[in-house]
Amino acid sequence: MHSSLFSLARAAGLGLALCSTLASAQPPAQQKTQVPGYFRLAVGDYEVTALFDGYNDLSPKLLKGLPPERIRALLARRAIETPGVQTAFNAFLINTGKNLILVDTGAGQCIGETAGMLTRNLKAAGYEPEQVDTIFLTHLHLDHVCGLVDGNKQPIFANATVYAAKPEADYWLDPTALSRVPEQARAFFNIAQDSTAPYVAAGRFKTFTPGESPIAEVHTTLEAGHTPGSTTYQFTSRGQSIVFIGDLVHNLAVQFEHPEVSISFDENSQNAIASRDAVFSEAASKKRWVAAAHLPFPGTGHIEALGKRFQWVPVEYGPYQRAPHVPLID
Repeated sequence: MHSSLFSLARAAGLGLALCSTLASAQPPAQQKTQVPGYFRLAVGDYEVTALFDGYNDLSPKLLKGLPPERIRALLARRAIETPGVQTAFNAFLINTGKNLILVDTGAGQCIGETAGMLTRNLKAAGYEPEQVDTIFLTHLHLDHVCGLVDGNKQPIFANATVYAAKPEADYWLDPTALSRVPEQARAFFNIAQDSTAPYVAAGRFKTFTPGESPIAEVHTTLEAGHTPGSTTYQFTSRGQSIVFIGDLVHNLAVQFEHPEVSISFDENSQNAIASRDAVFSEAASKKRWVAAAHLPFPGTGHIEALGKRFQWVPVEYGPYQRAPHVPLID
C-alpha cells in the first residue's frame, strides 16, 4: 500500500516537473521562408500553372492620368502606404497534353535578389526547364525576356522554340536599333537582343503575324500600345478560355477602377489604354480566365465590368480540379 502511494506521488511529481519544463521551453525558431511560388488551375483539359519569378517596387509616380493625391488615395484603400508598390513578375506554364508552353520568362538575373525565382518554382511545380518546348513572349521588356538565359547568357530552356510577334521582334531586335534610340533606352534593347541571341543562333526564335496561331492550341491578338507588338495569347479547352494579357495592367488598386490610367513604360499610352479597355471588356463579357504578368501572384482570375470601370476577381484557392458533384449546403 505504502509502495503504491509512493509510486503515485512520484509519478505526480514527475508530471508536474514535465509540465513546468514544457511551459518554460522556447518555441522553435521562426522559419522565415515562403512556400514555393506556383499555383495550379484547370482550364478545360489544360493544366495552367502560375509561376512566381519575383517582384520589384514601382513608384506610384509612374502612373499617369490622375492627380497624385487621387492615386495615393486609391492605394491607401488597399492599405498601401509605402513609397513603392510591390509589383509581381508572373509567368505561366500551360500543359495541353501535347505541348508544354511557357508564357513569358520573368526578370531572371536582370533585377537583383528580388527576382530570378522562375526556374526553382518551375521545378517545385514538378517540371524541368528542358521539358518546355514552346515559349510565347507577350513583349520583349526585360522582365519578360531576361529569364530566357542565365547569368552567362546561356539558354535556360534548351529544347524550347521562342515566339514573339513580328512587330515586337522588328522593334527590339533590329540591329540598327541602338543607333536610333536615346542613349538611356539602349540598355533595354541590349537586354532584349542578348536574351534572345542564343535562341536566334540555334534557329529556335520565330516570329508570327498577330492573328496567326504559331501552334494549333493558341489564338494571338495584337494589343499594341505598351510596346509596338504587345500580344495576348488565348487558349480554349472544353468551352473554357484563358487569356494571357502581359502588361495590359500593372496596378490592381488603380487601373481597374480607372482603366484610363497609363504607366510611363507605355510606348503609346493612348493605344495602351484602348487595348486595356477592349481586352477587359471582352474578358468580362465572355467570362474568360485572365492571367496577368504584374498583378499580385498568382495573377489569375476574372474581370467584372462595372459600367465604364472594372473589378478584379482573383482566383480562389482550392483543389486543382473542383469535384464534379459538390453537395450544396442550403
